[in-house]
Amino acid sequence: MAVEVRISGEEIRLGQLLKLAGVVAAGGEAKALLEGEIVLVNDEHETRRGRKLHAGDRVRVGEEELLVVT
Repeated sequence: MAVEVRISGEEIRLGQLLKLAGVVAAGGEAKALLEGEIVLVNDEHETRRGRKLHAGDRVRVGEEELLVVT
């Protein structure tokens, strides 16, 4: 089951979402995570921490799944 991550605006960047959800502590960690792990956004492999996400988008990192909600 996905963990809902509530955002205040209409969009959020992937690196920011990973920090907000507590997956990483800083942007540098997000970059390293994206380079070293398979991160899926809506079941597609993603390596850009600047990828814009919107409500309904799903992010999977290992066994953890995040759902963007507003």
